[in-house]
Amino acid sequence: MPVCGGCFEFARRLGVRCALQPFRGDPDERPIGPLYKVSRRGPWPSQPNRQRTSFPTKLALISDHLLGFFPSILPLIQCAMACTQEVVFDVNLIENSALEDGLAGWAPVGSCTALSVHEEEPAKVPTETINDVAEDYRPSGRYILASGRADETDGLRQAIKGALKPRVTYRVSGWISLGGGAATTAEEGAGGHAVCVNLRLDDECVVKGGAVCAEVGRWTEIKGAFRLKKSPCAAAVYVQGAPAGVDVKVMDLQVYATDRRARFRKLRRKTDKVRKRDVVLNFGSAASGISGASVRVFQMDSSFPFGACINPSVIQNPAFVDFFTKHFDWAVFENELKWYHTEAQQGQLNYADSDALLDFCDQHGKPVRGHCIFWAVENTVQQWVKNLDDDQLKSAVQERLQSLLTRYAGRFPHYDVNNEMLHGSYYRSRLGDDIDAFMFRETARLDPGATLFVNDYNVEGGSDPNATPEKYIEQIAALQQKGAAVGGIGLQGHVTNPVGEVICDALDKLSAATDLPVWLTELDVCESDVDLRAEDLEVVLREAYAHPAVEGVVFWGFMQGHMWRQDACLVNSDGTVNDAGERFVDLRREWTSHARGHIDSAGHFKFRGYHGSYVVQLATATGKVHKTFSVEKGDTPLVLDMNL
Repeated sequence: MPVCGGCFEFARRLGVRCALQPFRGDPDERPIGPLYKVSRRGPWPSQPNRQRTSFPTKLALISDHLLGFFPSILPLIQCAMACTQEVVFDVNLIENSALEDGLAGWAPVGSCTALSVHEEEPAKVPTETINDVAEDYRPSGRYILASGRADETDGLRQAIKGALKPRVTYRVSGWISLGGGAATTAEEGAGGHAVCVNLRLDDECVVKGGAVCAEVGRWTEIKGAFRLKKSPCAAAVYVQGAPAGVDVKVMDLQVYATDRRARFRKLRRKTDKVRKRDVVLNFGSAASGISGASVRVFQMDSSFPFGACINPSVIQNPAFVDFFTKHFDWAVFENELKWYHTEAQQGQLNYADSDALLDFCDQHGKPVRGHCIFWAVENTVQQWVKNLDDDQLKSAVQERLQSLLTRYAGRFPHYDVNNEMLHGSYYRSRLGDDIDAFMFRETARLDPGATLFVNDYNVEGGSDPNATPEKYIEQIAALQQKGAAVGGIGLQGHVTNPVGEVICDALDKLSAATDLPVWLTELDVCESDVDLRAEDLEVVLREAYAHPAVEGVVFWGFMQGHMWRQDACLVNSDGTVNDAGERFVDLRREWTSHARGHIDSAGHFKFRGYHGSYVVQLATATGKVHKTFSVEKGDTPLVLDMNL
């Protein structure tokens, strides 16, 4: 029986040996954490010194000893359940969000700010939303106008009366637009300003809840999230940003706890449709002689690859190599292919590290993503490159392409051509608008077999006004119009407090507008609490794996002490796999198919399996027979003739 996490007390004078283990939901599902053993022989201490054992998440009793032999303990556990933290999901903590009671609950921020309620024209009310509280949700059309703002910190606020719980991911949603105002000169749809939703806790700490690039005459949905380490005594939500004098409009602001368990159930069903297929193994004319024979099917490889970042140091670490070779299919070099590494000083080429890493990957059969040819962010550009005049810079760009791509032609299936163009424009600012497309065109000419990617960060998070899915789509379209052979979309995935619906929304928009495959190219999930890190990681991986546009996931490292971001590791420095790493391994195991049974009277063996390569083992009177086959994507059952 599942019980809520908390502190469990056993006060009976009984000899008890039991075990408790955290589960994701139903007790027949796989466990998500280590087995907690509680053992006591002889009398329990009398009150107030009861035996107490704390558990962080949902638990399931898995020992027959406890309830089988001591059913009278059950009321004690039920009592403990009543004392644990209650979280109400999908209930808006913002009162009067739809403004049915005017401005009740709302207050201006700033001595000059005035608030007023208005009704949007029906034709301008947003119709597309990722609000997941109710499937039939539609924006109300009523909004607050904050006018007369004298500072960018001015806006509006509301105190949150419901208690915010620690360790719970809260979603921030709503719609933001800009009005006229004395400082607004932009026409509708032209440019915009960042508007933020923040929380102020106990009148001191400020927690970011989300941000959008708001525009005049256009409603933009905010898609933020936050999580707290402890419950505050007081909390208030603020909407701020945009320059002084610009009016800010806010429609249907919501803050609510997200139900990850419910989302995971939906994703399991979606995954079954996207990543699995019915298979019929037909043993044909031999059926009469082998009807009822034993069959076992094993999946050997998945069509959905997972990869990891490597460097010269980590491939010397036996624990790293062991985990990498067991659990990852692809690799990417951390720095060794970047221009600042291969040519730190002008004319002094150094490919020794990248050659060694390629040899390592070849030995272990791991394809490698080419990251990256150029990097658009100025502070990543070598000083000698910055010192060149424009003509010299154009020549250096051409020489970089020629040197790298002729040396490694055919060795890298993917290339990130010019990294992070949503956040940097160094080469474009120096060499003109066509240079980014030129890099793609030349890469395609020199290595035509490689798939060329754009690659950027924060697009999947929904809270970076500079990196929205819409801006990414515009960038890709502009490149393609100039002849750039953009073949894939890279979402880096440097994630904190992920919300599945926000990730899915970004994936939906990118795939619908571009029809390009998506890879998570630099995934790391940052959270100091390793239990929460494991849960956050599961959020990202389940969303990616369940989405038909995503074709692979690459981690930006996984071992403590060998990662760019702290508090993101899957494996500790001593080689032990932590809870986040166990979650990753468990998910890979869940997404691997095995089947066993017997051939039916028609000579068939049927199963449903994940896409990938398989081996079937048939036990006959004369011995065991093995055959290999592959399961590709398809909407109809795959019928395969097993010619023995």
